[in-house]
Amino acid sequence: MKYVFCICLCLIALSFGVVSAQDVPQNPKVASVPETLAKKAFEAHGGEKLKSMSTLTMSGSVDVTSSAANQAIPAKFLQVFSGEKYRLEIDGGFVQFVQIFDGVNTVTSPSRGFTLPPINRVGLMLLQRYGDEGFEITETEEKQKNGFRMSSPEGYYTDFILNKKSGRVKSYNSSYFVGGREVTTLVEVDKYSDYEGIIIPTKYAQKFDVSGMTIYAVFKSKTVEVNGEVADELFLSGE
Repeated sequence: MKYVFCICLCLIALSFGVVSAQDVPQNPKVASVPETLAKKAFEAHGGEKLKSMSTLTMSGSVDVTSSAANQAIPAKFLQVFSGEKYRLEIDGGFVQFVQIFDGVNTVTSPSRGFTLPPINRVGLMLLQRYGDEGFEITETEEKQKNGFRMSSPEGYYTDFILNKKSGRVKSYNSSYFVGGREVTTLVEVDKYSDYEGIIIPTKYAQKFDVSGMTIYAVFKSKTVEVNGEVADELFLSGE
């Protein structure tokens, strides 16, 4: 059980005009529905303020249950993002977990021998990379009417579903392999807060399905800091 929790919690915690040969201006390329929705979501979460965000620090509580054990396991979490670097900590008594990405390498403790996907390549942090080279916008596999898929250059993807009125992400899901096991995850956001014009989720529920077991986690952020000072030492693995 501890092994499954460690794997799952670490992942918690992603137009130009056309000119003819005669240089005669043509009608500009019409954006596809997924591209239109992706831009709407990007703007709804802060737009250029989101893109220019240099650091993000979030901490709070997380309660974890599973299909094998209904009793909630209380834990604390800390997530720190600084450019391409990040640090994730989970402290739940017997469940201790740390994952660090220094911009090049991912180090996980305990590692269990796995190389895990960087958490800034799945989920809401992908939106900060909207418009960047290599981050593609396509339809979701099910072609949801109010959704789009955003993929990273490494091939990790997240399917976003938007609130029709606000354009904010109301849920998102992804699927990837960890140590030969397929992990699928679904997140539903209950509450957002505005920090310096950037819309950050402060309460959300996440479900993981891995190896025939389902894990449920409810995250509540108690402190959020945008563009604060972050020490480089946080991203040293100590190995």
